[in-house]
Amino acid sequence: MNGKVALVTGGSRGIGAATAVRLAREGADVALTYVRGKEEAADVVRAVEALGRRGIALRADSADPAEAAGAVSRAAEELGGLDVLVNNVGVGVLGPLDSLSPADVDRVLAVNVRGVFLASQAAAARMGRGGRIVTVGTCMTQRVPGPGGTLYATGKSALIGLTKALARELGDRGITANIVHPGPIDTDMNPADGPYAAGQAAMTALGRFGTADEVASAIAYLAGPEAAYVTGAEFSVDGGHSA
Repeated sequence: MNGKVALVTGGSRGIGAATAVRLAREGADVALTYVRGKEEAADVVRAVEALGRRGIALRADSADPAEAAGAVSRAAEELGGLDVLVNNVGVGVLGPLDSLSPADVDRVLAVNVRGVFLASQAAAARMGRGGRIVTVGTCMTQRVPGPGGTLYATGKSALIGLTKALARELGDRGITANIVHPGPIDTDMNPADGPYAAGQAAMTALGRFGTADEVASAIAYLAGPEAAYVTGAEFSVDGGHSA
């Protein structure tokens, strides 16, 4: 990926941070967005730069339509183009169906669906042949193991349709679009030693949480040259959660 430019939304921690560093290791210059994690984002930029690549952190709230699309433009302008978009940003609002408010619905759909759509739209307008759009979904679009995930699964499921439609829309331009579905992943939002971890691990075939690096490796493959003939595909990195 030498000479390529990537944007990772929500790249200050977890899967996003691991992806930003992995893409830099593969040779890409990397922009990342954050909302509140300014210091964490700066740490990721330093890790990117330590690998000899350019890195920038952009504050952008994907719930804001102008900022969701604007981050793409800013990244391309500051780094001289855009070859890869990783739609990683997302919010999780979990709880019983009757506890979810209209404000909860609006927030989840604004970030997890509209923000991803607008970022993808803006990226597609700037990408040339060989462009890559990789979106982070969830294992809960493949299998919902229990109650409480209705709103989250709804928003993430919309990204499957978006991905397949993008693949058709952009295929004649040599731009691919794919989606990765992580299972239980050890992050600060869902730690492997957390109160609900044992039950989540038990739902996988491998009986454990995955790591952010394991998800990042799949994203890096889809963002790279070896995946030129892969588009409109769903990739599960879930330890067999959906098996």
